[in-house]
Amino acid sequence: MALSLLVVSISFYLKEYISPDSDLYATLRLVSVAGVMVMVIAFSLGLGAMPWIIMSEILPMNIKGLAGSFATLANWFFSWLVTLTTNLLLDWSSGGTFTIYTAVCVFTAGFVAIWVPETKGKTLEEIQQFFR
Repeated sequence: MALSLLVVSISFYLKEYISPDSDLYATLRLVSVAGVMVMVIAFSLGLGAMPWIIMSEILPMNIKGLAGSFATLANWFFSWLVTLTTNLLLDWSSGGTFTIYTAVCVFTAGFVAIWVPETKGKTLEEIQQFFR
């Protein structure tokens, strides 16, 4: 996701310095669309499912309902926040918007690598022990 968003941000930055009549400008338009499409596919295959996987594998049974509701609320709130601010950010700077999204993806990948435990082959009790 971060690499595809980086490609999109670079293409938007380069478009500012190229004549709209040139062939490179048209190519950069296609590159930016392809980058967004790759990001959507990567999100669907990876990070998009992360909240639902974490809820099902990590939360103990006694709080799964309440914590799952809170996690779903947070997930949809941040989706709404991104949707709300995208047009404002694009009006400010198209390249800057996708640079911010790239930085958030890199931060998220680091966060997941450090703080989200591997659950493959572990029991719920072993996973809960990780958080104590």
